[in-house]
Amino acid sequence: MTEADIPAVDALEKAMFPVDAWPTQMFYDELGQADTRSYYVAEAADGSVVGYAGLMCVLPIADVQTIAVSTAHEGAGIGSRLLATLIDEAKDRGADDVLLEVRADNPRAQRLYRWFGFEQIHIRPRYYRDGADALIMRLDLSAWQGSPQRTVQTPKES
Repeated sequence: MTEADIPAVDALEKAMFPVDAWPTQMFYDELGQADTRSYYVAEAADGSVVGYAGLMCVLPIADVQTIAVSTAHEGAGIGSRLLATLIDEAKDRGADDVLLEVRADNPRAQRLYRWFGFEQIHIRPRYYRDGADALIMRLDLSAWQGSPQRTVQTPKES
């Protein structure tokens, strides 16, 4: 992510998280802390931003600050690629664990994180502005071997 990406990221942020959207300035502030932060965007073929993700790494812990994919592009593997990029970055920076918060009422995101090996370790009651709880999840990086692979089952031959 660069400063030039922020207007598109901000628009997506406000569309995806109308209640909990970050203030625009926060993206600029985060990019200004490259020693502990890494931010990425996913672009469609036409160059439009369709997803973004950010990581804070203060050893020995890394924390997924944000991750989002536009609803029009869900299911295309963009979220998985962004998450894998953040986890690889955390490992490259020497983190032991990756933490994140996810809404308790977002089972789709929870499934993605569990598929990557994250485990729920705590609940933050009423963490979000609308009163929803946050699940705190952790991934131990000692066993991280890269993004999990989807398997396609083929019919058994008789």
